[in-house]
Amino acid sequence: MELRKDPITRSWVITGDDVGEPTPRPQACRFCGSSADRTNVIATLPGVDGSAWSARSVVHPQALYHIEGEAARRGDGLYDRMGSVGAHEVLLENPRHDGHIWNASDIEVEQFLRLAAQRIQDLKRDSRFKYVSIFKNHGEAAGQEFDHPTSQLTATIFVPRRVLYELRAGREYFESKERCVFCDILAQEERQNLRIVESRGDYVAFCPYAPRVPYETWMMPRSHESSFERTGSSRVGTLTDLAALLRRTLQRIRTVTEAFHLVLHTSPNSQHPSATLGYWKTLDDDYHWHIEILPILEAKARSYTFKEIYYSPVTSETAVKRLREAKI
Repeated sequence: MELRKDPITRSWVITGDDVGEPTPRPQACRFCGSSADRTNVIATLPGVDGSAWSARSVVHPQALYHIEGEAARRGDGLYDRMGSVGAHEVLLENPRHDGHIWNASDIEVEQFLRLAAQRIQDLKRDSRFKYVSIFKNHGEAAGQEFDHPTSQLTATIFVPRRVLYELRAGREYFESKERCVFCDILAQEERQNLRIVESRGDYVAFCPYAPRVPYETWMMPRSHESSFERTGSSRVGTLTDLAALLRRTLQRIRTVTEAFHLVLHTSPNSQHPSATLGYWKTLDDDYHWHIEILPILEAKARSYTFKEIYYSPVTSETAVKRLREAKI
């Protein structure tokens, strides 16, 4: 496997011919019971309610990125390529096979969020890694890999294009107004109260003004913070309200569809700033961590056929009305 850069979009793509044929899922869960003993465990949080552990990180059994080696970036004519150096982990959200975020306790969800924060913090100590992504694909249409409740983590030697867009927009807004654009968005959404799904403590769930897909939902803190891991690794209890809001928001989403993508957007690795990219100087002032949930509605699949001009047949205002009224 290797990374190749598209010279037009400047996106990095991981590609290669060494990916084996998909294998059927084993009947026994690889993360439950005695099978779990054969996993390569990276980090574990202690259990709650008498369980041996509450959340755990393991090496992905078919990792796309590998932590050993150097990137060895090199040219190929006008193209750029480099080795697939990084990290690829599976985050076990719960020891129970049926302990999904939407039916787990708030303390169980909080433990998972705390593990995610700790893993990001740990991987950012490696100067090779520019960004750490946390994401969850649930449902067949979303490309779910494992039956056990899991999310995934990747640490990469580049910043994903979508995050770069946000960083550049945040920096330009800050240069113009000396304010965080995310803070201003949230303040206006709360003032208008047209697209707010729910709020819990310092955290708010809302449908964005210009959704890419029907029922797209964001969650973010009112308090300005660019780094999720700083929030998640601070004093105990800071993630309790977020855990409850995440659980309840996914319950609402699941009244519309079973399949969704969930992505955590946090700041890049500012411990080892880039010498060429310019967003690092004001990063703590102009970026704001948040969670994005993109449901997949097969009946409205046309909304996923446009890659740069998005189409959503459901407005955010209509989506919020249904999500607020959902019986959870």
